[in-house]
Amino acid sequence: MSELFDAVDALVASRSVLPPPSERKRLRAAHGLTIDEVATALKVRRATVSGWEAGKTEPRPPERDAYARLLDKLAELYPALTTPAAPEQETAVPETFTGEPAPAPEVRARAAAPVSEAAAATATGNTQTPASATAPVAPAPVAAPRPARTARPSTSVASHRPVARKAGPVATSEGGGDPRFANGPLAVVDVDTDGQVLAYCVGGLVLDVPAKTLPALVEWTLREAKLGAPKLSGPGKDADPLIVLTPSALERYGLPVALSDEERHAGRLPEGHKVVKQLVRAEWKLTKRGLGPWARIYRPATGSDRQCVQLCIPSWNALDPRSWGQAGQLPPADLARVLGVYASRVMTPRGSTAVTGLELMTALHPPTRASEPDADGRRHSEHNPGSLGKDPVDCAPCEAPDGHPLLAELPRFHVRGAGEKLFEEAYDWARPMTDAECTLRHLVGIDVNMAFAAGANGLVVGLGGPTHVKAPVFDAKLPGSWLVDLSHVDLSRVRVGKDKWADLDASLLPSPFTPSGDRPGGPAWYATPTVAYAVELGYDVTPVEAWVRYDNGRYLDGWYQRLRDAFLTTMADLGVHADLSPADFLTAMDDYRDRDPELAIVVSAIKATVKGGLGKLRERPRGEGWKPGQPWRALARPTWRPDIRAAVISRTRINLHRKIVKHAAFTGQYPVAVLSDCVVYAADGPSPLDFLPYRDGKPLPGGFKLGINPGLVKWEGTQSVLWGEEVRERFNAPELNLARYIKDGQVTDKDNGE
Repeated sequence: MSELFDAVDALVASRSVLPPPSERKRLRAAHGLTIDEVATALKVRRATVSGWEAGKTEPRPPERDAYARLLDKLAELYPALTTPAAPEQETAVPETFTGEPAPAPEVRARAAAPVSEAAAATATGNTQTPASATAPVAPAPVAAPRPARTARPSTSVASHRPVARKAGPVATSEGGGDPRFANGPLAVVDVDTDGQVLAYCVGGLVLDVPAKTLPALVEWTLREAKLGAPKLSGPGKDADPLIVLTPSALERYGLPVALSDEERHAGRLPEGHKVVKQLVRAEWKLTKRGLGPWARIYRPATGSDRQCVQLCIPSWNALDPRSWGQAGQLPPADLARVLGVYASRVMTPRGSTAVTGLELMTALHPPTRASEPDADGRRHSEHNPGSLGKDPVDCAPCEAPDGHPLLAELPRFHVRGAGEKLFEEAYDWARPMTDAECTLRHLVGIDVNMAFAAGANGLVVGLGGPTHVKAPVFDAKLPGSWLVDLSHVDLSRVRVGKDKWADLDASLLPSPFTPSGDRPGGPAWYATPTVAYAVELGYDVTPVEAWVRYDNGRYLDGWYQRLRDAFLTTMADLGVHADLSPADFLTAMDDYRDRDPELAIVVSAIKATVKGGLGKLRERPRGEGWKPGQPWRALARPTWRPDIRAAVISRTRINLHRKIVKHAAFTGQYPVAVLSDCVVYAADGPSPLDFLPYRDGKPLPGGFKLGINPGLVKWEGTQSVLWGEEVRERFNAPELNLARYIKDGQVTDKDNGE
């Protein structure tokens, strides 16, 4: 009988009307489910579920039966509520909205800037939705009107509690429904024309702020605002709430709108400033960086009770335009959206994008965890396997940058050569064009998406300190630095497959072993990926010595995956999907920034987080009276790891060279210039499709492939061959790196030291 019932249920489900695509997505997000979880349960591909939610495809039996059942159950738990008309009594804005709320009669309304569907979806807590190479993502969001905010009188911090009238079950915070963080990870505090202090949160929520001083604002944030975000890893810590202060809010709380030259140089307000004194009197503390563009205000934790609020002050240059574009000039609601999307997909900003990139590594791999209970039932702090630990480790002498304490005994003006110093950096190489290339019409640049993130993916790096080994046998699986002579590697004949060799014109190729592309002249220090590539090309290697790390692991995998997913999800919101054909991809990339400039800012910030985070692994001294041979502050961090940075850059450069070699072996085309992750080729046409060897829509295996995923390439820019020759002639530089200017063709005398 049960089988008959099951058959009847399936028959009904197969004919039932499924909710519209947007509702399917809402129901999944409301329950905190990722696309991958739904796909796994239904035994379909992730791309299939994405297609259902995007409205590109419809499910078919038998998956339709199960999908309909799932949606029915979720609809019972999370019914689609319509927004009721606001009562005549004053009330706060809804936490979330599914449509434009009815206007409140006889109540002062506040018009807010539009927020896209993507911003609301960002706040659902589904922050780790991975994206695969074939997964279509929802179309670019269409801007929807923000709900109006209504004022609410208040008299004190203790008596005022932010009230939010829910319009639907979808949470607006990164916390995925965590009541502690009901209002999201952050708020932008501003003062309106009526003098009312407002906190703009993610999802369009606006709260009244009763605090009249900065200490009171900190108290309100911790006790009433319900801001923050849950930890990214089991042993980690919840993210502290972030408060962004606009110029009007700075004036309200007695802070300068801009720092003086002296304060900007110091990076903080003086300790004698009246607001700093207010914090001291209220028993709040500041970290060593003081009250600056990114300030942390805290009280020492008692047990698990953590009291800390972070401030971001854009007018003090907290949001560097190189990473955040014009975010610092956005209206409060729009700025809350930009930072909220970034916070939910990457993490709540902890400082610059570089600082946040480094903090993300630690948040995903906290240095310690709670041990198993001892005989008395107590837990203790212990090392968290797979992390870098809580104590810094020394680098190898060859990995130390100039001025490091390990090099204090060197003569003052000694310049270390390749046999003394590990020098793994990105490419800066160019060559004169051949006569045949000069007959072509165009120079086309292609750029590798998230190149350094892709270089970190799956990379085995050292977790502990180095061990010195004499005359070692090279092991490609062992991270470290190797002193080896690779000058014998001849690029005129290289292995491009298991039993396949190719004859190339080595004079037209950069060497994979030096950033300048010059062939090495003798023994030099290299990271493991560089030496492994020499073996891959078919040549023997015999290291003289090495500093290796036996304690190792894929420390950066989680970091890469989170940043990858953030990048792909945001690009999908901008209409650039991972499953587009090459021609459609180029079309989608043409004006993606204009479709939603705010989300384009998030994309730039994500990219800056990758590069900046890796750069922080070898942070150099930053003033403070430092002298060569003395330690500097960054050396005290367990995340000061120049060997990890070198390994990522090495692998990124090798990945690029491997594609260049495959392309040359298959097409006979060689690059004219390479700069970091950008490669320039001479071609008959202006498009990458005019020289990339696609056959029936399929790219060369192991070569360049157009697409948005990290490691794939996009079009960087096109200029004429005549332009390239004219620029080189103007500066009398036949090897001027044209990749630096291929994007817009603008070259100035200043760029070339004139």
